[in-house]
Amino acid sequence: MDIRESGRDLAAVAALLADPTRAAICLALLDGRSWSAGELARHTGVAPSTATGHLHLLVAAGLLAEQRQGRHRYVALAGPDVADVVETLAALAPQSPRPTPRSLRSARTSRALARGRTCYDHLAGELGIGITDALARRGLLDDRGGLALTPDGRAFLTGLGIDLPVTRRPAVRSCLDLTERRPHLAGAVGAALCRHAFDEGWITRIDSTRAVAVTEVGAREFRRHLGLETASARTAA
Repeated sequence: MDIRESGRDLAAVAALLADPTRAAICLALLDGRSWSAGELARHTGVAPSTATGHLHLLVAAGLLAEQRQGRHRYVALAGPDVADVVETLAALAPQSPRPTPRSLRSARTSRALARGRTCYDHLAGELGIGITDALARRGLLDDRGGLALTPDGRAFLTGLGIDLPVTRRPAVRSCLDLTERRPHLAGAVGAALCRHAFDEGWITRIDSTRAVAVTEVGAREFRRHLGLETASARTAA
């Protein structure tokens, strides 16, 4: 493909994400779940018809995938590659001064998101960075010149009962963390560890946000398997 054509295609995608409402929609969908147009309209503070127009553009460009359930229409990010782009761009963007939380609840939510959250299908925040660092310290990840899963890392996953699916998706990749400004673990391994942590009750979602809390079981298991000290939901409150 001609480089000028590639440049136009890239510019078209960038233009879609340059709109604040469409960018806010994509950031909301980083929780990995499917949202309705009405939910996204309320979240972004626009009229339902306005949200629907933005969603049509994002779906047509392949950034969002549409799902229909009866009369209801839901959208989600089209895949992990889209999620990585959105999170990376958000982390690279100049950081505006954070407004003072208007309530105790919003302050707690902000702190919880910084401690640990989902980034599409893997873990981010202090928890995601802590897991990535612990895997590297134990020789389960090679972080020299980019992340790579070591043979010991594969054995570690097998010991946890995690079988990586056969997929074209990279086993590991780095994703620049929005709050920590350092790479956390993404890719198939990052997704598998996040799913395992949910399935085993190591972490739990906080309300309807992307924030996650480490359970008492999780605090014990993260320490046992990775030597990682984490605050459980009880002690972090």
